[in-house]
Amino acid sequence: MTIQLTYRRTRRLSMRIVKNGDVHVSAPIGMSKKEIEAFISQHQEWIVEARKKTAERQKQRTDFYSQLPLTSKTQKMEATEKVRALIEPLVERHAGEMGVRPTVVSYKPMKSRWGVCKVKERSICFSTYLLLLPDWCVEHVVVHELCHLLEPSHNARFHALMDKYYPKWREARKETRRIVLD
Repeated sequence: MTIQLTYRRTRRLSMRIVKNGDVHVSAPIGMSKKEIEAFISQHQEWIVEARKKTAERQKQRTDFYSQLPLTSKTQKMEATEKVRALIEPLVERHAGEMGVRPTVVSYKPMKSRWGVCKVKERSICFSTYLLLLPDWCVEHVVVHELCHLLEPSHNARFHALMDKYYPKWREARKETRRIVLD
């Protein structure tokens, strides 16, 4: 376990556990090492528990994504064709309803995101791992990325567009998170 200390313009000490189990501590500029060490030492139980939870979450994510092996070129090609067959009709339907048209729709085995919209290029890339989700959750991701062609950020207007074009998006997002972390 590594402890990484960063001094920031903040009023109080804070600590978090990152994916690999390391501890990141943020401290106010000028705070003494002694105070910081005392803080860390007082929170040893929390650190142990938080590292355990982080490790469990990482294992759950690994188990989830390993359901779709994408190690060989053939597996990747087959998965790409399946996800394309699933997503293209959804893109056609919703893009028509919304009056948008992506210039390019591509697919990659992304684990950090379900989809990415490059607004300036008007291109969208979807994760091949969408195959692991129920169709209605996949549809949520499609509408989400298409909405970015109308509104680049996740502001109130974006949420209003999501409400208009896929009213059950909040439930789909919640279900997706539950599936990945259960």
